[in-house]
Amino acid sequence: MNTFDALSLFSGGLDSILSSKLMQSLGHKVLGLHFISPFFGKPDQVPEWEREYGIPITIIDVGQEFVDLMAAFPPHGFGKVLNPCVDCKILMLRRAKELLPVYGASYLISGEVLGQRPMSQRADTLNIIRNDADVRDLLLRPLSAGLLPITPMEESGLVDRAKLRSLVGRGRKGQYALAKELGVTKIPTQAGGCRLGERESARRYWPILRAFPKPLSPYFDLANVGRQLWRREADAVTDHWMVMGRDHKDNQKLLKLVSPEQYVFVLKNFPGPNAVGVPIPGQDWTEEILAEAAACLASFSPKARKHGDLVDVSIARHGLERIISVRPDMAHGFEDNLTWPQTRAQQKIWERKLAEV
Repeated sequence: MNTFDALSLFSGGLDSILSSKLMQSLGHKVLGLHFISPFFGKPDQVPEWEREYGIPITIIDVGQEFVDLMAAFPPHGFGKVLNPCVDCKILMLRRAKELLPVYGASYLISGEVLGQRPMSQRADTLNIIRNDADVRDLLLRPLSAGLLPITPMEESGLVDRAKLRSLVGRGRKGQYALAKELGVTKIPTQAGGCRLGERESARRYWPILRAFPKPLSPYFDLANVGRQLWRREADAVTDHWMVMGRDHKDNQKLLKLVSPEQYVFVLKNFPGPNAVGVPIPGQDWTEEILAEAAACLASFSPKARKHGDLVDVSIARHGLERIISVRPDMAHGFEDNLTWPQTRAQQKIWERKLAEV
């Protein structure tokens, strides 16, 4: 295995590119760590990044660790939506620290710019992240190093502090000038890159966090696909979750993501969506609920509705398939996710209850 001087948190955004390239320009061997989960990460772009920027990159899956963090409530809370930005960076740095001996590296690089983001890049927050991740003597932030306390890497002469930068604030002029200096000509678009900061995605994720005693990372991969439909009893205790494709591409994705204990619903004689029913511990899918789910599926097929009579729906689970006949106009209890204001209200109640514990 190749060895490196430093491991860099590499998101594929401009700051992570520049911090890695800057240290390369100073003669340091840098390995990019691209963290992925159902909420962030672009593993398919890694080969292109390596070719374009000349930075070797390895993919680190932190999906379940991140889901566990969310389910237990992030110690430093959420941002404006469902984004635990401070705890996210702490988690990544802790994992990166564990990988230092694996690659023979002696320090870590992060592309934060002082004052760029209101929640996670204030001076006090940068200190919290560094201390809580236990990387106080290992973390270098090259883009704002001149404005931050000196690190052991600079004190020892391993890194020349005079050649690091003092970028600050939300503007990008300094980054663009540095990109030109370093020969970085392909500038990625400025975007958040994390679905947890998007209201629509938060609406998809929130019911899973609420309904499952121990949510699993693959559930959120399913939540990124198609329609999210929930059947709730009047007392809001019983939940049944069904994910339905919106088009052929969604249908194919769902079939790749399904696991044996989940239900797969497919119309037999009409074009239409596929669907996956995800069992929640303690909430059985009775024959009545299976029939409602099948009818809901059929109702999204225009040709099945036009048929005006019973239609056949395949239900498969654990490798066994059976056919049931339902009417597309049959009443069912499956509904779309809550609106964002409803989701946010529930989230606030959850936060208050946890704060009281």
